[in-house]
Amino acid sequence: MQLQQLRYFATVAGLRHFTRAAEVLHVAQPSLSQQIRSLERELGAELFHRARGNITLTDAGEALLPLARRILADADTAHREVQEVAQLRRGRVRLGAPPSLCASLVPDVLRTYHARYPGIDLLVDEGGSRDLVRTLAAGELDLALIITPLGAAAPALATTELLHEELVVVTSPSDPPPVLRRRIRVEDLRDLPMVMFRRGYDLREITISACREAGFEPSFTVEGGEMDAVLGFVRAGLGLAVVPGMVASRSGLRVTPFEGDRMRRTVAVAHRKDAPPPRAARELRRVLLEHLGAGAASENPL
Repeated sequence: MQLQQLRYFATVAGLRHFTRAAEVLHVAQPSLSQQIRSLERELGAELFHRARGNITLTDAGEALLPLARRILADADTAHREVQEVAQLRRGRVRLGAPPSLCASLVPDVLRTYHARYPGIDLLVDEGGSRDLVRTLAAGELDLALIITPLGAAAPALATTELLHEELVVVTSPSDPPPVLRRRIRVEDLRDLPMVMFRRGYDLREITISACREAGFEPSFTVEGGEMDAVLGFVRAGLGLAVVPGMVASRSGLRVTPFEGDRMRRTVAVAHRKDAPPPRAARELRRVLLEHLGAGAASENPL
């Protein structure tokens, strides 16, 4: 039983005339009659009493008509639902992002995306890059903003670099500057109290690695906070913190940049190589690239 046959049957039943039904359906009458006969053979019963100028439904036809109309209505509904998703009227995007980007880049990007596609539901999973990569590889995210490189143990992902972001030192405006110079060196952090993120934060790993490369272990006055908590601890004068420039610019704290380009991080958008993201997620990726002016960014396999 085919949808086309049911549509032909329902049209003839409504018009009670094969010729007029063929005209409405834009098919030749012999073809229409052949499809109806094929449907009757498949069902094992005649659907119409055929008399010149008088087409009526048989008992079998009367039983089939409401079912056929319901099936056709459901098919039309399914077609509209799929078209709405395809045309980005409805759908869902699952985005993962580190807390530092959720506090800076992500809100502006999602505002632009929501204005274009208000019917798309946006789900944001906030976490460290390592956790997000595992979630992405498990198929629980469509896209993830991650800090690269990830290391040899990372699953196979396709990544597009979005930006190289400067890391800076933030301190309380009510405290003395951390150094008298305009820029600070990693070595200057040796004797300064620091507020440190919880384990699993990429910023924690970057900062500790930089200090160890400079020959010392950093000293923490408070350890284990999320981004908002760390900024609050700094604002309270408990110590300095190393944070991304985009976060620092919105924090209201004193910002001291590092010397050179050693303290930087690379932000990329990633998806699974073996499972291309759905169209709604691809559009979000495009909005990200547009927002950052990174349309020419290169895509790299990891």
